Amino acid sequence: MSNVSGVIKSIQDIMRKDVGVDGDAQRISQLVWLFFLKILDDREEELEITEDYYKSPLPEKLRWRNWAKDSEGITGDELLNFVNNELFPTLKNELKVDGEGSKRALVIKNVFEDAYNYMKSGTLLRQVINKICEINFNASSDRHTFGSIYEQILKDLQSAGNAGEFYTPRAVTTFIVDRIAPKLEETVLDPACGTGGFLTNVIEYKREHFVKSTADEEILQKTIFGVEKKALPHMLCITNMILHGIDVPINVKHDNTLARPLRDYSNADRVNIVVTNPPFGGMEEDGIENNFPSAFRTRETANLFMALIMHILKNEGRAAVVLPDGFLFGEGIQTRLKEKLLTECNLHTIVRLPNGVFNPYTGIRTNILFFTKGKPTEHVWYYEHPYPKGVVNYNKTKPMRFEEFEAEIKWWGIEKDGFAARVENEQAWKISVEDIKNRKYNLDIKNPHIGEQISHDPDELLAQYKEEQNEISKLRNQLKGILAEALSK
Repeated sequence: MSNVSGVIKSIQDIMRKDVGVDGDAQRISQLVWLFFLKILDDREEELEITEDYYKSPLPEKLRWRNWAKDSEGITGDELLNFVNNELFPTLKNELKVDGEGSKRALVIKNVFEDAYNYMKSGTLLRQVINKICEINFNASSDRHTFGSIYEQILKDLQSAGNAGEFYTPRAVTTFIVDRIAPKLEETVLDPACGTGGFLTNVIEYKREHFVKSTADEEILQKTIFGVEKKALPHMLCITNMILHGIDVPINVKHDNTLARPLRDYSNADRVNIVVTNPPFGGMEEDGIENNFPSAFRTRETANLFMALIMHILKNEGRAAVVLPDGFLFGEGIQTRLKEKLLTECNLHTIVRLPNGVFNPYTGIRTNILFFTKGKPTEHVWYYEHPYPKGVVNYNKTKPMRFEEFEAEIKWWGIEKDGFAARVENEQAWKISVEDIKNRKYNLDIKNPHIGEQISHDPDELLAQYKEEQNEISKLRNQLKGILAEALSK
């Protein structure tokens, strides 16, 4: 199973022969629910060995091993009828999701809520299933292989047209979690969790640093929370959680975090940590803005998430949020959000990422805002992340790597002493909150240690345009005067 791209390509080539599958998005969705059931079955094989009296939430007939595993098993119309008329109706509507021991069933029901079988040929479906059956997700090598398959699926999502909404490069998620450094018992939320990149990083970080016993593992599993609005990334996220040993990821919801009014959140709902890359540039449906205080009502998704994050953090809670340059220099609601952020939180660090980090999904420049709730900001440190030597841009074949953040990590210091060890250098500089207020909360502050840069601030661009228009007008008037004088003579 070493040729991951080849495996995915061969499966998708089979699907392309099927008249019912229309486009990359449907092919990927079809592939993911099949992988989910295979991974679930492999995990259940382990649980049957490690847990006394383990009972599957699925009826025996619907377990992967009983209808899919045999390469010579049901196929053609018989397979198609089984999937469409027995498997999907049961997984969507008939599993027991109430009472003790029903959490696994609820997870499965949520995953299949918006899943569909698009394939019309049972023969081609059997070929796809047989390919998937070649992978054993209980074998560490094949489980590692799925990590590569997962990455390949994410790359293929680009063709589906909306991948940029829910894919954050692993180098960025790993760096953020490393700097946030969640403790074992701290609750961690990604309110726009997509395919689960941040959450899996948190799981790996906590296991590496804290988990020494079964009791520690139980604490870890209770502290992971996520919400994803769209069906396909949610399904990928749940699959990712199971592969990372979260057997019952009941706290990863298929929902819209913004659909809940802020006033409905109690202290019990607040969390220690938020790590997220909220969708930016998108617009929420009418009425969502009414869930927020009047000062922050907008339909722009990223702005609403910022209001939510500040609200949902516990006192002394920490957050790291990926946001575009537009938030830094934005006015109106964004000015009010930044004023609230600097007043109620310590925005101690902004890491400015270079162009191309999110290529090929978007070319928008992005930043990571690190802040802690409970104390006002006194000054903001900026760190401009440079390209590594010899790199002029990132792309699919040469993405950003975690190792590139080594300089930031060495420079970082500790928050308890106010990052006293930090020093300004060619990449790092510090701005007082008074200066930011004088700039009307414009956080788009350029690196003072390098030469002139192109500004994307609309105010600066408009002022420059106005100045140039005035110069043109003066030259035009001078020319008119010269021509009038010449004509009069």
